Amino acid sequence: MAVLMLTAAPVQAQAPASLTLAPVWGDHGVIQRDRPILVEGWTAPRRAVSGDLGDAHATAASDASGHFALRFPARPASDAGVTLTVSSGADRVQASDLLVGDVWLCSGQSNMEYPVARALNGPGEVAGAGDGGLRLLTVPKKTAMQPQTSFGGPVGWAASSPQSASDFSAACYFMARDLRKALHVPIGAIHSSWGGSQARAWLSPKSGLALYGAADMAMLEAFGRDPLDAVTRFAPRWEQWYRGTTQGTEPWLKPDSLSWSAVPKIAGWLAWEGTPLATKATGTIWLRRQITLTQAQATAGAVLKLGVLDDMDMTFVNGRPVGNSFGWDYEREYAVPPAYLHAGVNEIMVAVTNSYADGGFQSKPEVLQLAIKGGASLPLAEGWRFSISGAKTYPPRAPWDANGGIGVMHNRMIAPLGSLALKGVAWYQGESDVDTPGYRQRLSALIDGWRGQFGADLRVLVVQLANYGPVQKGAVASNTARLRDDQRFVAAQAPGTALVSAIDLGESSDIHPANKETLGTRLALSARGVPMPMPLSARREGDAIRLRFSGVEGGLQAWSGVGPIGFELCGHEGRDCRLVEAKVDGDGVVIADGRGAEVVRYAWADSPRVNLYDGRDLPVPGFEMAIGDR
Repeated sequence: MAVLMLTAAPVQAQAPASLTLAPVWGDHGVIQRDRPILVEGWTAPRRAVSGDLGDAHATAASDASGHFALRFPARPASDAGVTLTVSSGADRVQASDLLVGDVWLCSGQSNMEYPVARALNGPGEVAGAGDGGLRLLTVPKKTAMQPQTSFGGPVGWAASSPQSASDFSAACYFMARDLRKALHVPIGAIHSSWGGSQARAWLSPKSGLALYGAADMAMLEAFGRDPLDAVTRFAPRWEQWYRGTTQGTEPWLKPDSLSWSAVPKIAGWLAWEGTPLATKATGTIWLRRQITLTQAQATAGAVLKLGVLDDMDMTFVNGRPVGNSFGWDYEREYAVPPAYLHAGVNEIMVAVTNSYADGGFQSKPEVLQLAIKGGASLPLAEGWRFSISGAKTYPPRAPWDANGGIGVMHNRMIAPLGSLALKGVAWYQGESDVDTPGYRQRLSALIDGWRGQFGADLRVLVVQLANYGPVQKGAVASNTARLRDDQRFVAAQAPGTALVSAIDLGESSDIHPANKETLGTRLALSARGVPMPMPLSARREGDAIRLRFSGVEGGLQAWSGVGPIGFELCGHEGRDCRLVEAKVDGDGVVIADGRGAEVVRYAWADSPRVNLYDGRDLPVPGFEMAIGDR
């Protein structure tokens, strides 16, 4: 039954007392042109509803939950504002100044969230952002365990202006701005992103079920009603991971099996001067605190308050799991039932894992407490010890994980859009998935979920990750390159999907490149159906290998060199790779000596340097391809 709830349509706690429309239907919005128009909302159950959109009229009736859908005929593009009026009984709601054009959803993680104000020439771009025909809407960042009908806060459309554009997604804004210039129709841009998010946080329930199974979806549902029950179900998976990465150790059951040092202060690990964590604060660290309780305190039960822990934690009390969370801005409060406590010394064991920059305690010392139910709060600001774990990998993420839980962002940030007609979706994400295999499957499932919600003909644009990190001087293994190739593969296989490469727009020292305008220009071209350069095939011609490409205009060009750089040939299953010379031949590339090679790669590194473009200055994306015979 839990899974059935998760795979159903978005739910509303109860039918509203008065008439409401889906949150995207508000003043100054944009309606997708040339598509049937569906206006959803809620009222009392089984009531007649009528609506007028300009001179079009529609009627409907609400169902047992109060949901209704008014259907209006498609409209051509128009910059003349129309008014939507919906009535049910004595209730009446209205949305005015609605334009008709193309509507795009922009989603992903921090590089999609990156604002116009911080982009190259940000102040100038913000100052010139006024355009009454470009409308912007930003979705609040909130999560939910089940699909919702409302966002996590109020939303509203706004005409593009210095005020509305400054904090808006730069990639999305520049794409929409270029579409306005090229198409001369109103453009609506909906921005729904979250920095640090994994792809699976954006999956629809149907896609989540297909990829992760009924057990994980049931845990997700359980967390919404009983977090301790969900944590208890998930703990064996975490414990199995820990045993596997530390040769069978179980510190949560045997704290004295570790060597302990005093925590210098309640602060991030980088501030722990004199400890190894002051210079390298990534990995998994155990935190230990003993607390003595009376029989009455143990019998009462408690809430363990640990404040913010960066990034993720698995928390035990007397060997029993009480909490698992991810988030650098989320205060941990875990219920500890009486059965988990006893009179005398009780053990609190917290495994904190950090993957980037500072980690560990992020709250003030006074926040740390054990709050006895019906009694006093016992301070936990002092007396902590730590031990650096031998874990060599990162732990599994819980189904409800704030940044990577199954569909938790979809449920609150995409589901409330309902069946809104869209022209397409632009997706810029992947940095948080680089070290998690299976991105090809997650991205395919994500696209399937969007098309299930917004229509099978939805156009999808996938941004191939930008170059970032130290420059590699030879052929190397690269999880980032692997993920880029997953992005390319999905874009090539899924109809109506296009790859837009940012592989040349990055910065070695900053994972958030500021050149979002060039990316927006490329996105706008692809949004209009303009083909991008894409590898088609690699074939043997005697000892040579010829690579063919599609989407090339004006021929291929090797910038600042006699030939393209960054090509590799590899042996069986991508082994024994070596950099090779190549030359441009019209719309293709030829590698003269391909003897013994089975795989060809291009730009296969975290931070490759590339110089292969077509006549429009559009880069060839990074890829890996098996070499075939004629």
